[in-house]
Amino acid sequence: MLYDLSLHMGYIYDAPASGARHILRLLPLSLTGRQRLIAGSLKITPHPNEQSNFTDFFQHPTTSILVRDPHEKLDIRMQARVQVESQPVAADFSPLLAKLPEEISDCWSIDPGSPHHFLGSSPRLPETPEIADYGRQWKTTKLTTMQIAHAVCTQIHKDFTYDPEATTVDTSPKEAFRLKRGVCQDFSHVMILALRSLGIPAGYVSGFLRTIPPPGKERLEGADAMHAWVRIWCGEITGWIELDPTNNIPAGTDHIVVAYGRDYSDVAPVIGVLKGYGNQKTVQAVDVIPLI
Repeated sequence: MLYDLSLHMGYIYDAPASGARHILRLLPLSLTGRQRLIAGSLKITPHPNEQSNFTDFFQHPTTSILVRDPHEKLDIRMQARVQVESQPVAADFSPLLAKLPEEISDCWSIDPGSPHHFLGSSPRLPETPEIADYGRQWKTTKLTTMQIAHAVCTQIHKDFTYDPEATTVDTSPKEAFRLKRGVCQDFSHVMILALRSLGIPAGYVSGFLRTIPPPGKERLEGADAMHAWVRIWCGEITGWIELDPTNNIPAGTDHIVVAYGRDYSDVAPVIGVLKGYGNQKTVQAVDVIPLI
């Protein structure tokens, strides 16, 4: 599939802000055999006093900006064209759960894709006994690692209700788990914690999801949104797979990857600090337009 993407993120402040330094992770990745970023650009208003680009540890193209002067709003726009390739259905050569630690210990790499980075606690995902208890229902099964990943994905989709009013970006996985409600970030964080509690390496994927309108309805401009799903390491042979617990499906040609990380803190599209007071209003609109 070939897509044109556009994203608008806007921040409107109660009082002028200054000294705003932000890090942006918004452009889709180029991934061999998975997707290719053909062209992409960022436009930031007001124009930053300083701007630089670098690649972070997880190999994301990242932009750092400084807006020194007072400004009442910050406007960020991204445009990109991306080719996403269909993936063959992977045969399950993953080990039984009891054998997975051996394969992890045989992995001596500590590169960004190493399973060792995705086993323990991370900034937004501390150990959470309630979710560990939830994961234990698969501890004594005779399922393969991949089968457990699919089972956890399905169970979360069944047990949780999608509710964009129930949580915010700062809601902890513990609170989302108690509510059994939330959005893709909450579904993904709970699934990652449940899998890690079983000793299965799991990470967070940030990206875009093409939404398809109901039959007979026109697609609404700006109706798409940034999305999140889960990446799971299923052993040396099978490697990484990606599952979407919000929709209970494997990530496919409708899923466009922007960033990989341990949790949301590694992949947040915009993070930073500024000087100011009062509240702010945030707006976001995304268009994912299929071309062929």
